[in-house]
Amino acid sequence: MHTPVTVIGAGLGGLTLARVLHLHGIPVTVHEAESCPSARAQGGLLDIHHYNGQLALKAADVMDDFHDIVIEGRQALRLVERDGTLVHESADDGTGGRPEVQRGELRQILLDSLPDDTVRWGHKVSGTRTLGEGRHEVTFADGGSVVTSLLVGADGAWSRVRPLLSAAIPAYVGHSVVETYLFNADTRHPATAKAVGGGMMIAPSPGQEIVAHREKADTLHAYVGLSESQDWFAAIDFGAAPAATARIARQFAGWAPELTALITDSDTAPVLRPLFALPTEHRWDRVPGVTLVGDAAHLAAPNGEGANLAMLDGAELAKALAAHPDDVEAALAEHEQAMFARGTGADTFEGGEVHGIDSENNTAQAMLKMFTGLGQGPDLSPAARPQAASTPLGSA
Repeated sequence: MHTPVTVIGAGLGGLTLARVLHLHGIPVTVHEAESCPSARAQGGLLDIHHYNGQLALKAADVMDDFHDIVIEGRQALRLVERDGTLVHESADDGTGGRPEVQRGELRQILLDSLPDDTVRWGHKVSGTRTLGEGRHEVTFADGGSVVTSLLVGADGAWSRVRPLLSAAIPAYVGHSVVETYLFNADTRHPATAKAVGGGMMIAPSPGQEIVAHREKADTLHAYVGLSESQDWFAAIDFGAAPAATARIARQFAGWAPELTALITDSDTAPVLRPLFALPTEHRWDRVPGVTLVGDAAHLAAPNGEGANLAMLDGAELAKALAAHPDDVEAALAEHEQAMFARGTGADTFEGGEVHGIDSENNTAQAMLKMFTGLGQGPDLSPAARPQAASTPLGSA
């Protein structure tokens, strides 16, 4: 089968690309390894930024639907020290530029905006190869294949399309997060619910942190971060939930109980998320007929920008293709030049350093000082927060 534009990956970046192409009348097919839209959980809250993610959603003409899923009040922020001391609190007054939505609901909006046959589910890529003259073949685990004159890898960190362009492999950044959930927290865990507040709570400490979001209703979704080696985590049996939870909790001995309850009282088994990144200056030479968007191109450990950049990559690529209908290579060159600059501009997280704060000084006071521009004012409203600090670990 031959298709004009083939996208690998039905995440936010690939679906935004497909939607904007559809609006411009450009045929596109998206191949996704998952068997159906509900095959797995889609993650927690995303803050969608006015300077990138929202621009992409405007290009996709889904802003009305986006506004319908915004969870009011979730841009509130609390900074606390490990002993529970409140260092700063800011309310969500509705003027912030980074409204919060559930990732799964946003993905569904994009899926619903496409013709039913756009996404081909259960198509796990087993290989890709260049055929010459800008054409590529993609083979799937079920034995099928497609040949395409334009291949776009929107397939994330471990992209099967990336090797056509680059030999780069994501590297572990020296830090991992463990996800937990507390349900009905206001009733069952009132002290922890109060500590988290109405939006996001950040409790940083050298080499570790606890970040929590209040999702819909009174569900608390926590990201417990540790600067440990992969071997250290490999020694923990995450299949034995109580023992794994206890092992992680021991690393937070001495922390306030209302904070450690986000570990010890989890209503779900802890899920390990090792953090990987591509080189900050990841580039490739132009290869006819193929390109990348999102994490496939510029994977960084969570810094609040990943999903937003992926969507903007997809929207901008689609617009470039629409602007150069007779010169695909000009469109791809334009897209990559702009995308490389965007990827470089996003702050990174490596070796236990959070948003430009070195690991040894990673405290709520240090984060407050960074947020306020080294003491140049107390404004920590959502609109005033630095770009890279808009959402910490686990929320990109």
